[in-house]
Amino acid sequence: MSTVISGPTQAAGAPLTSNAVFLIVNVTPSGVDTVRETLTGLADTMKAITFRFPDAGLTCTVGIGTRVWTSLVGTARPKELREFTPLAGATHSAPATDGDLLFHIRAERADVCFFFETWLLDALGDAVTVVDETVGFRSFDRRDLLGFVDGTANPMGPEVDEAVLVGDEDPAHRGGTYVVTQKYVHAMSAWNALPADTQEMILGRSKVDNIELDDAAEGHQQSHKSLATIEDDDGTEHDIIRDNMPFGSPGAGEFGTYFLGYSRHLWVIQRMLERMFIGEPAGMHDRLLDFSTALTGSVFFAPSAGELASAHAPEASRTAS
Repeated sequence: MSTVISGPTQAAGAPLTSNAVFLIVNVTPSGVDTVRETLTGLADTMKAITFRFPDAGLTCTVGIGTRVWTSLVGTARPKELREFTPLAGATHSAPATDGDLLFHIRAERADVCFFFETWLLDALGDAVTVVDETVGFRSFDRRDLLGFVDGTANPMGPEVDEAVLVGDEDPAHRGGTYVVTQKYVHAMSAWNALPADTQEMILGRSKVDNIELDDAAEGHQQSHKSLATIEDDDGTEHDIIRDNMPFGSPGAGEFGTYFLGYSRHLWVIQRMLERMFIGEPAGMHDRLLDFSTALTGSVFFAPSAGELASAHAPEASRTAS
């Protein structure tokens, strides 16, 4: 299986950076050809840009939604690709929101992210409309705005490919990965009013040194860490890569976390969200949601760099033209 990190495009397993932009757009009915041309030439453009900024660590991973997959890529959809499934628990809900394309832009420098996003939107022009643009930043030692280290459970080294890249189960899309995004805002005053040990029980980790706490007994309230740990029927644990970023505007009273998860299997993140919002057992939702509200929810598939570069119009479109 090919490595996740092969260049500046489709770099799902690239190291976490100091800055990120999460850009979601819709493709206009007349914009498919322009978008395809931009995407197939993205690798060459990225090489030219990264040559100018060799130390910035600039990458861009493109995720494509189910609505535009066939018209853009020209092939059958990946086996698990679908729209985001909204969830409605007894107390909290996870909405599904619009989005045809995701551009996950990462760099150590905010100005390089800004420069690349500007070029990208100029190239796409009126072929797309912006649905959401969220600018993220690294907070201290990779802590979220709740004060806890984020992404601790991410796989490392050779474990990354196994956790993230599609393999022989879908050979037409080998080397790609499923992407789920959600934008959360936090009730910081209520969260900060909690004692530190209560926050730790909710998260399942110690706050200062980031050590995992023991799981609660079966049938009792589980921590966020426990609910987000997914095992299949055989007891095999399935990891994902979380490339979450804090975002916000103190002047506007906005404090949030942008969740972005890469996974070899979409069902892994789906089950994670069900455990969080519905509860495990049902009714015992993730208490982190009492302080975190999901505003968005989208699903994409990020093809390998090779599949993205070879995107083409569907056969029926080429025949008609």
